[in-house]
Amino acid sequence: MESTTTVIIADDHPIFRQGLRQIIEADAGLTIVADAEDGERALELIRDLQPRVAVLDVDMPRKDGFAVAREIQSARWPVAIVFLTMHKNEPIFNAAMDLGVTGFVLKDSAASEIVTAVRAVAAGHGYVTPLLTDFLLHRSRARALTDERLGLGSLTLSERRVLKLVADSRSSKAIADELLISVRTVDRHRANIAAKLDLKGSHALMQFAIAHKSLI
Repeated sequence: MESTTTVIIADDHPIFRQGLRQIIEADAGLTIVADAEDGERALELIRDLQPRVAVLDVDMPRKDGFAVAREIQSARWPVAIVFLTMHKNEPIFNAAMDLGVTGFVLKDSAASEIVTAVRAVAAGHGYVTPLLTDFLLHRSRARALTDERLGLGSLTLSERRVLKLVADSRSSKAIADELLISVRTVDRHRANIAAKLDLKGSHALMQFAIAHKSLI
């Protein structure tokens, strides 16, 4: 029997939450394992049940969606996140993207988009409500300018992945284990990154990575 994608929903409006449950459960490939009315309960359920996807309202009592997402990331649980919000708000959108949230859906569009969003993030892809395409374009242009200013555009994809993990204060061995490469390869990447960004000193790379973590 083919396994299904497990999902937890967290939203403080019971009617909306029940509607989402019905829409998601109508897809044979998705299974709701629990739902929560607030962020604290959502975090408990995510910790205990380890779903593949958590659908989180941005505005919830007892921990908002951002607080829940930060704790998921801090604990390094392999849970993909879809944020739900009523607001077409660019600062909130950018904050979610900076946090590493891969799904972002407006509540007005949730009925027609939530299944596509859940499936996308479960597969390791991103999904953003099409109405927010302009936010993605603004973000892409800003990222390009930032990359040029900081020199990040000169880094290879592998070097950028290493730099992201350096920003999380990971050791070379921990990075090697996560990326399935040797410690020697990690150290070579670190040296190449430092050279490209003109960083000198034993702690310069770490300091740069932490200072620009949200931009890497």
